Amino acid sequence: QVQLVESGGGLVQPGGSLRLSCAASGFAFSIPMGWFRQAPGKQRELVATITSGGSTNYADSVKGRFTVSRDNVKKTVYLQMNSLKPEDTAVYYCNAATSTGRPVFTSWGQGTQVTVSS
Repeated sequence: QVQLVESGGGLVQPGGSLRLSCAASGFAFSIPMGWFRQAPGKQRELVATITSGGSTNYADSVKGRFTVSRDNVKKTVYLQMNSLKPEDTAVYYCNAATSTGRPVFTSWGQGTQVTVSS
């Protein structure tokens, strides 16, 4: 079955960096993938997407600060987050993504908590 395991989150000061990883299994990985995040009391939102060929898209709020990448052999997608802001605090999830940036799988992983605070 589909399995998505996120890791790499943690507590970081504003301006700091984190790299998130998402290990995927149970489906053909060479499809577009995305990172999503959800803060308490807020809707889950799309952060970034990447196609199997490496084409990327980013939410305006993270453009220039975050970089999404993938390793199709390891079946892992990454999110390098630089210049982190308190507004980036959320639980981050990965999922396959449609061309319109919507999640494909209904089963989400546990996510990984990112907290940006002094």
